[in-house]
Amino acid sequence: MQRSLSYKNPLTPYFYGVLFLFYTALSGIYLFLPPLLAILYFYFSKALKKEDSGVLFLVIFCLLLFEAANGYVLFSTVIYFFLLHKYVVPKITQSFNCAACIRFIVVLLVYLGFFLFYSLLSNIFMFPTPSISYYVIYYIAIEFLIMSVL
Repeated sequence: MQRSLSYKNPLTPYFYGVLFLFYTALSGIYLFLPPLLAILYFYFSKALKKEDSGVLFLVIFCLLLFEAANGYVLFSTVIYFFLLHKYVVPKITQSFNCAACIRFIVVLLVYLGFFLFYSLLSNIFMFPTPSISYYVIYYIAIEFLIMSVL
């Protein structure tokens, strides 16, 4: 009797999750390693479109690791990514036809928009206001190059 599996690589996303755990630890030490926030948004959006709960929970776990490593509020990136996926990105895809332009705008929104979103949260809940550094420009450029490959 032959087995019919529709999902042949069930451990591959979890292997990537473990690799992201080590990468997050290294990116906290070495500032030239980008936090891969735009890549996580890409997989978050892809998991929501395909309704793949396993990959979605894994991406949420990776986002929680990112928040813990950087001292952000719990679930702030998850809420921001959901709002970005639900309300902002569909308007951008309707406005632009260029796929590279859409990717660049999404990478900009992931980094700069999250900074603005977290600034809003810090003003509402009286947290210390976040600061932005010049490394963000480097991170945007690197992650745009990675997103153009995906």
